[in-house]
Amino acid sequence: MEVDKMDENDWKYHGEGNKSLVVSHVQLSRVLRLLKYPAEDSENPPQTPEQAFRQLQNIVDFCSNVMSRLLGEEFIHSGEVVKLPLEFVRQLSIKVQHHRPVWRCDKVMDIYSGCALCLPNLTSPLLHQPTHTPPLCIEIKPKCGFLPSSKLVSKEVKTKVCRFCMHQHYKVANGKWKRRSLYCPLDLFSGNRQRMHFAIRHLIEEPQNNFKIFKGGQCIYSSKEGSDDSPDLNSLLHHLRPYVMHGNNRINSHMTGKAVLNDFIQVLVNALLSSRGGDAGVVTDRRGEGRSACEASLFNKERIRHGSQGLPSSSVLSRILQTQMLDTLDIEGLYPLYRRVEQHLQEYPKERTHLQMDGPYDEAFLEMLQKCQAEDDGSVEYAAAKVHQYCVAMTAKDCSIMVSLVPCTEEEEEDDEGLSGQRWLRDFLSSRPPAFSHSVSILDLDPKPFDSIPRQLRLDQKIVSFYTKTGGSVPKASSLPVPGIFMAAEREDCTLVFHPV
Repeated sequence: MEVDKMDENDWKYHGEGNKSLVVSHVQLSRVLRLLKYPAEDSENPPQTPEQAFRQLQNIVDFCSNVMSRLLGEEFIHSGEVVKLPLEFVRQLSIKVQHHRPVWRCDKVMDIYSGCALCLPNLTSPLLHQPTHTPPLCIEIKPKCGFLPSSKLVSKEVKTKVCRFCMHQHYKVANGKWKRRSLYCPLDLFSGNRQRMHFAIRHLIEEPQNNFKIFKGGQCIYSSKEGSDDSPDLNSLLHHLRPYVMHGNNRINSHMTGKAVLNDFIQVLVNALLSSRGGDAGVVTDRRGEGRSACEASLFNKERIRHGSQGLPSSSVLSRILQTQMLDTLDIEGLYPLYRRVEQHLQEYPKERTHLQMDGPYDEAFLEMLQKCQAEDDGSVEYAAAKVHQYCVAMTAKDCSIMVSLVPCTEEEEEDDEGLSGQRWLRDFLSSRPPAFSHSVSILDLDPKPFDSIPRQLRLDQKIVSFYTKTGGSVPKASSLPVPGIFMAAEREDCTLVFHPV
């Protein structure tokens, strides 16, 4: 990519979050991530170009020096900071403006610094494609996969019902979403295939901003915040059917919508459980009995007790879960340590740089994190290290997983698994799931700001208080997703079709 020859017509709007806007190249598998700031600051940018560059470089350093060590460098794409021509950035801002959601336009794209983060386009990966079908990419924001067991937790409900399930009630009551998602992160992180299948099914039923499907770089399935519209399952089936049937070598056979969805979910579960570099064992310990099951989950409790569970230790879900569990105190136990640091800095403001509030994320930062491994000695250094460790865990709780899938050909399956014609026929007749080559990546790994701790505590208190007061209930009109979105697939014509053998 030649920066001095940038043309805004080669880029298109890709998406945006609270802090940045992303554009993707129409031919190259690349995206640019540009910073945003409040619209009222559009003519008076809140930071200099040097500060903008440092902010983006901190994200790169945090990914490459901190998160890659915890999550595995094979899953991480740190990217690089680039300087762009200002005229290109201004023209790009004009071009993408009418593609942006109205509710995101309270912020504007940074057109003054010329800084951007260049990353691979994970929705359009450069996988080997034996077929002419574009890759499918599934983005999952799994959220926190365990229950806290800290003795500093003041409300017992937090040790029984996961944060995501409680937060759903609060979000629906406040109008952020019209319907409640029945997805529970603890089911996905269980390692139990039935529970994982159950979790992904509910992500499909009510995706919110936790589940998206891309085809050839285009989003084909998602939810819009605050929208009354339900996800279009029929459209999803239309897109998925050729992939699943080709993978099953069922081009001329009939598959119900339910079978298509079940096969798709099974392929996704396989990718999430796959191990890099061989299976190094199974992780089941969550530092306390009962931390892997949420009372709000609709999955049959009897099946949880009698079903085996555990994640392959080198799988993407296991790496994320272990990093999330660096939060050993919960926000309630962590807040007093944050106050210890802030009170110290009020007396000694010059030590703010020493305690590394916002980077740089280098070896010195990693050495500071080591200080929280010992017992609390009452020092401000210990407190600062513990807060930073919590912020790292929060990044893992808010990350996204991108799974890219490309159907394998029959020849590749035989080469990879040594299948004979008779073996292939047996697998076909036993409804063997389709074979896909896949890649798994982790994204959305920005460092959480040190000063976000008070806001996180207030939000935690609001969520738990609302859930406790309402007893886990929400307004009847919006309490559940649209009844049985999967039932549409199950009601399809089930005429028995015979084919000659």
